[in-house]
Amino acid sequence: MRSLIFSSWPNPFFSCLSTFVSDRSVPDPRPIFPLLHRVKPRFEPLWCTMSQSSETEHKPKETKLWGGRFEESVTEIVEKFTESISFDKQLYKHDIMGSKAHASMLAKQGLISVSDKDSILQGLNEIERRIEAGEFVWRTDREDVHMNIEAALIDMVGEPAKKLHTARSRNDQVLTDFRLWCRDAIDRIIASIRHLQVALVELARNNEGLIIPGYTHLQRAQPVLLQHLLLAYVEQLDRDAGRLLDCRARLNFCPLGACALAGTGLPIDRFMTSDALGFTAPMRNSIDAVSDRDFVLEFLSANSIIAVHLSRLGEEWVLWASEEFGFITPSDSVSTGSSIMPQKKNPDPMELVRGKSARVIGDLVTVLTLCKGLPLAYNRDLQEDKEPMFDSVKTIIGMLEVSAEFAYNITFNEKRIQKALPAGYLDATTLADYLVKKGIPFRTSHDIVGRSVALCLSKNCQLQGLSLEDMRSLDPVFDNDVYEFLGVENAIKKFSSYGSTGLACVADQLDYWVTKLEINRTTG
Repeated sequence: MRSLIFSSWPNPFFSCLSTFVSDRSVPDPRPIFPLLHRVKPRFEPLWCTMSQSSETEHKPKETKLWGGRFEESVTEIVEKFTESISFDKQLYKHDIMGSKAHASMLAKQGLISVSDKDSILQGLNEIERRIEAGEFVWRTDREDVHMNIEAALIDMVGEPAKKLHTARSRNDQVLTDFRLWCRDAIDRIIASIRHLQVALVELARNNEGLIIPGYTHLQRAQPVLLQHLLLAYVEQLDRDAGRLLDCRARLNFCPLGACALAGTGLPIDRFMTSDALGFTAPMRNSIDAVSDRDFVLEFLSANSIIAVHLSRLGEEWVLWASEEFGFITPSDSVSTGSSIMPQKKNPDPMELVRGKSARVIGDLVTVLTLCKGLPLAYNRDLQEDKEPMFDSVKTIIGMLEVSAEFAYNITFNEKRIQKALPAGYLDATTLADYLVKKGIPFRTSHDIVGRSVALCLSKNCQLQGLSLEDMRSLDPVFDNDVYEFLGVENAIKKFSSYGSTGLACVADQLDYWVTKLEINRTTG
């Protein structure tokens, strides 16, 4: 007779084990497993759950809109794994835009009635209202934003809504939505870039004439105007905006009407929907239309370059805020402290700008890897392009905004900077230029100045501290006018080439950006 010695124990392990016990002589396992019967396991063993499956009641699931040929519903695990509504619901506005344009085109082409079109449009308007009011219920069993909206529309207006998907697949639908979303996202990022550019130009205007050490290899190199350096970042950001505008122009072609991959035999007008949605034209090749992710890669690449530029700015300002440099002091409003060291004041926002560049670059690498082995045309793998894009855009906008906030809340420490200027022989190259103007070949000039620096090191002085006799001991060409080239202030005055750090050149650059960015000239 089958033993029931485990039947009263709550642990599933022993409940199942009891079915295998047929002899009362089997010893009580509780001494062997003294704690097991007290612990509820995270997962029931498969051989236990299988024996109990017939006792579990399953609530009937909603039939999928694509479910006609299926006899079974997908399992809960598959449903949770494959859903995208948790992140792609932010495409709702663009999905509704695309559906409105599609419905209007279907009516014009006689594929649905005007009455049906009006019902669809009214229903879509109500769905959009409910979403924005927080009244819309997003359902995981409806998979994605497209099916959630379409199913809700069918619930709302009935049969007319079932005609909306005529001559349309989710393959072309999602890419239409995604291109529209990316187009808007690019506009938002460009606005944030302009905001940071203005902040940097204003910072430059507020520090006119301030000379700082310029670095190469992180070693003292030549004197430069702070304005000049700040405007270098403005130039980088302008190229970033240009790349985004180029990307926007290339992505602004409409895939709607390409259907699954081969197009349709129904008399649709793809040019009408393209125009209604503000695209340049429909995409020429329906296979390319549903499989292309070049626009995603290009957008992510442009964001990655922005992130690198911001990371370099962040690194510079983190260094300059350190005690070793002391060139800038961030205000308390953009600084944080330490949980253990009371004296600390950290430039954390710019450290995080530097750090978050890694995730933006990672988003690009994710989608590059995602796309590298996919055959034409659409593959479900491509669902994974959304989250990296959403993350990249959100992160880049945050990085741009906090960088601008930081720029508006830092002060340059002129005394500390001026104290740092004499070190490093920043005027050495200007001295070489002096010799060139005296007719000495540059390579010879380079050697003479190098020996001049060695002489300074032996005398523990700067170049302008050498006497004329000292200099003439190196070459008789030196004259009293040499001192007009020595010292950082004199060196700055000698720069005159286009784009250089000379006073007049930088003033021209600054004027250019004030005009281009439409900054009020009475401020700053």
